[in-house]
Amino acid sequence: MARKCSICGKGPSSGNSIAKRGRPKREGGVGIKQTGVTKRKFKPNIQKVRAEIDGKKKKIRVCAKCIKSGKLVKPSA
Repeated sequence: MARKCSICGKGPSSGNSIAKRGRPKREGGVGIKQTGVTKRKFKPNIQKVRAEIDGKKKKIRVCAKCIKSGKLVKPSA
């Protein structure tokens, strides 16, 4: 099962992790230098939630942003 939101389709995106070292110029150093770049993934905050879909209660994987914004309908008790 993919790490994907079933409402908005949000999935993992990629980027770079940049390693730096040195002392900033404003603190009396020679400046911060970039020493390495490695690939990384930004993973969405996916939760398993009970929701009402077409009148039936179902467990779906939804991102926290969709839960907060009220895009999903929670079943009544």
